[in-house]
Amino acid sequence: MRIARFSTVDDQGEVAFGLVDTDADGNRLVSRIAGHPLLGPIKLTGEPLKLEDVRLLSPILPSKVVCIGKNYADHVAEMKDVTGETTDEPVVFLKPSTAVAGPGDPVFYPAVAKRVDYEGELAIVIGRVCREVPRERAKDVVFGYTIGNDITARDLQKTDKQWTRAKGFDSFCPLGPWIETGLSVEEAGNLRITTTVDGEVRQDGSTTQLIHDIPAIIAYVSSFMTLLPGDVILTGTPAGVGPVEAGQRMTVAVERIGELTNPVVTRD
Repeated sequence: MRIARFSTVDDQGEVAFGLVDTDADGNRLVSRIAGHPLLGPIKLTGEPLKLEDVRLLSPILPSKVVCIGKNYADHVAEMKDVTGETTDEPVVFLKPSTAVAGPGDPVFYPAVAKRVDYEGELAIVIGRVCREVPRERAKDVVFGYTIGNDITARDLQKTDKQWTRAKGFDSFCPLGPWIETGLSVEEAGNLRITTTVDGEVRQDGSTTQLIHDIPAIIAYVSSFMTLLPGDVILTGTPAGVGPVEAGQRMTVAVERIGELTNPVVTRD
């Protein structure tokens, strides 16, 4: 299933979850569901809506976004002057929930930053309360997968010597366009990831290149942190990160999930 979170003009801003599907004519539809998909049984309600007639939102509002840094060898090499060498254990940092944005939402270029980078990533959505999950049971706590863009103020990351401010600005964690629940852990470990800026390919990698795979990530993070339903784990970015400017559009695509597009803007 593909589970989206959306609003429509007719609902005057009311937010709902829905199942995304394609009809016989190739139209993408979203069917509203009753209930929260992470909290119990769901039921279809009402007529399907055309996807272009709704506004897609971040598919989940996590209590926390846990991020894995330096998880692709080529990316470690290209960022060595900023983040240093790779490590035996995963590098973990957090983004605040206030950084989360949805598909099409603007990413705001901070006035204090001189360089802002995209980082396209596969994102894991946790489906149940869990702690100390052994890697062989990682699949049991995964609700599904979505796409993330770990926006980073690169100059601030370098000067601050730690990453919280550089990666924590409002709008610096676009997620979407929906949650794909139909992938196994093994399938999620073999997906192509690309990032384009104004249509130009900047990143082209695969989750087969992860240094720490999905079960290892879940086992490590849950060894010291309780994960809650709806929490998101960003798994790291492949090589090819680089700057964007206000007026440009970023699109992160993950095979078998979809595309996440966001414009870069300055605040008025």
